[in-house]
Amino acid sequence: MELLITILILLVSILLNIPVALALIISSAYYVFTSNIPNGIIVQQMVEGSVSFTLLAILFFITTGNLMNYTGITTRILNFAQVITRHTIGRLAKVNVILSTFMGGLSGSNIADAAMNSKILVPRMEEEGYDKGFATALTAATSLITPILPPGIALILYGFVGNVSIGDLFVAGVVPGLLLAFLMLVLSHFISKRRNFEVENKKPMARPKEVIVALRPALLAILLPVIIIGGIRLGVFGPSEAGVIAVLYALFLGLIVYREMKLPKLAHALFESAQTAAIVMLIIAGGSAFGWVLTVEQVPQQLTEVVNSYIDNPFMFFIVALIFLLLAGMFVEGNVLIMILTPLFMPMLNTFGIDPVHFGIFFVLAVSIGTLTPPVGTVLFTTSSITGVYIEKLIKEMLPFYLILIIAALLIAFIPAITLWLPNIL
Repeated sequence: MELLITILILLVSILLNIPVALALIISSAYYVFTSNIPNGIIVQQMVEGSVSFTLLAILFFITTGNLMNYTGITTRILNFAQVITRHTIGRLAKVNVILSTFMGGLSGSNIADAAMNSKILVPRMEEEGYDKGFATALTAATSLITPILPPGIALILYGFVGNVSIGDLFVAGVVPGLLLAFLMLVLSHFISKRRNFEVENKKPMARPKEVIVALRPALLAILLPVIIIGGIRLGVFGPSEAGVIAVLYALFLGLIVYREMKLPKLAHALFESAQTAAIVMLIIAGGSAFGWVLTVEQVPQQLTEVVNSYIDNPFMFFIVALIFLLLAGMFVEGNVLIMILTPLFMPMLNTFGIDPVHFGIFFVLAVSIGTLTPPVGTVLFTTSSITGVYIEKLIKEMLPFYLILIIAALLIAFIPAITLWLPNIL
């Protein structure tokens, strides 16, 4: 009974727009106070759950993403993307996808990526004749490339909670991220052609020399994910040390190479990083306490028994998991779902013989789709508020992107080689 009321308190608190971290702590506190458990245990679980060397990776990669926004690298990557797409239909739509792909490998945050592109690209796309609703929907959808590319914050969180190799998750996310980018490019091409977005006035294909000239200023920043993955796979450093190197690398680019990061910008980036990190760490602390409650009540074991009695193969498990995660993502923020659900799913993976690295990429993408759906939809509302597009219109424009994202999730689920091929050969 206490567990049921605890879960109800959590759900009601979230529906009342109480901060998620506080909702997790309140519901966990109720369980402790109404059970024969020392009250201090909740604080102990929060501290133990958030004091981890691995979690430093999240803090440092958050800082890296914010620092990169002030180095001028966005403009350089944007120029490169425009050069390589200038001969195609729907050029700026494809630039949007490419920019999200490259910047996703630098920031690790889909909300930051969506906010940046909403400010930079959507006005420019509107000037070129794109419908603002479509431009906003494309920007929101392409931001979901970010969480599954290294160094995605969600991947680090899943690896930490599920005790899965973060290095393997980083490598495993590369091919699915590129697959999702390819599907977005194809969809944006056909929509642009059907709706006459930038169909005329195509320029000649860029010559190799022009591509090299455009790539050179952005190359150092684009190499950051390669350095991170290479260093981790070669055993030179772990994820947390990689985060430190990424911060130093971002400072090197901003202060010495590009020289666009002045002290006021540096201070602002650090302040933004502290704010974001504080929110994430509070969610981790609250999620750790709530996860402990579920463990005490043996919810993972009971749930595994129920699932095993109705599902007898991994394919059906993936379909049911996808439906459940899409529904859950409509009401609960993605990082919170990772904190709560990862311990529940882990015993099931063993039962069905599913590789936790494979499931992790699928899991992160599935919960990320929830950021594009009301009523919580953090990315949906972020892009809508920045561009001024009504939610109703934005959701209508999002429909083909929802379909593509679900197809991508199913491909990742049913073709393990998409995620496991690269980790196996490196």
